[in-house]
Amino acid sequence: MRRTVALLGSTGSIGTQALDVVAANPDRFRVTALAAGGANLDLLAEQAVRFAVPLVALATGVASALDERIDAAARRLALPRPRVEIHAGSHAAADAAGTGADVVLNGITGSIGLGATLAALRAGSTLALANKESLVAGGALVRAAQQRPDQIVPVDSEHSAIAQALLAGAPSEVARIILTASGGPFRGWTREQLAAVSPQQALTHPTWSMGPVVTTNSATLINKGLELIEAHLLFDVAVEDITVVVHPQSVVHSMVEFTDGSTIAQASPPDMRLPIALGLAWPDRVPGAARACRWDEATAWTFEPVDDATFPALDLARAAVKASATHPGVLNAANEECVAAFLAGRIGFLDIVDTVAAVLAEHEGTDGASLTLEAVADAEVWARRRARELLGG
Repeated sequence: MRRTVALLGSTGSIGTQALDVVAANPDRFRVTALAAGGANLDLLAEQAVRFAVPLVALATGVASALDERIDAAARRLALPRPRVEIHAGSHAAADAAGTGADVVLNGITGSIGLGATLAALRAGSTLALANKESLVAGGALVRAAQQRPDQIVPVDSEHSAIAQALLAGAPSEVARIILTASGGPFRGWTREQLAAVSPQQALTHPTWSMGPVVTTNSATLINKGLELIEAHLLFDVAVEDITVVVHPQSVVHSMVEFTDGSTIAQASPPDMRLPIALGLAWPDRVPGAARACRWDEATAWTFEPVDDATFPALDLARAAVKASATHPGVLNAANEECVAAFLAGRIGFLDIVDTVAAVLAEHEGTDGASLTLEAVADAEVWARRRARELLGG
């Protein structure tokens, strides 16, 4: 039986690669809902036609404009015009997530994806989670909405690797998680060198092709800090037991060290279609999802410690987890404001993490027991406003 899939963030990097997986496996998956921000209506309309999707959600824009694009796409592709129910507005993605699909792949960028994450969990769907920010911002809420232990399947390559490695032992046998990082484009640089970094330089990642926000976050290592928080929440491992190491080749996606001294690693050439396919089919694998390593060719993998003095984002993430339930969301929200200012050329590269640290230091926080969706939203609004104030905006 084919699994039904609701795909959120369908026009982004994760979404388009997920549709590649679906197109290659029409006997395994059927797309029943799409959601996108609205910046690329032509692509969204084409996706709706190609996959005959009955429900499409649009965060910004009007339904009639998308309806017209769907008509045009059907004519252009010479395919039948599907009957599509269009939802538009801020709650549209959550509407798509709550339809009860077998799997909801949340590939939305940013904490705006929290509502959709909660909707998917409450509907009983398996959540293939690529939207780490929703877990970071609302960790206690997400865990409370989770109905079964295996309901959330991570799609980030690192967390997918950890989930696979954890199958090698019992939870009580886990000594620590080793989270690998590419090091980004500025591995080995000094703080003085980073002062003059341009947005174009920060957007040139040595391994992965990602959106501008995630790519910039990778350059500052904020992305790895968010992933550290995500690993802590997903796998219930203390932040002190999560070690980050730099692995420039990005072939070993993460590791789990067990109490007997064994370390289990998941390795594959960098290709997001592999963790996406596993997220859609979990616990089964999709044959041919991505190419495998070549063991008949000479190669070398290297590992090195993170330069925490130059890249303090990981220390900020650990401190945020210990501070309160809303500190991680404040970290993410302040960072999003700072990244937008950096990409617009209004601030320097070092100002991103420095400003995030200043905002975190001022935040009073809320404990997990009293966390509400309103409290998360209020903390984010405050963090964004305070970041803009500190940046002079």
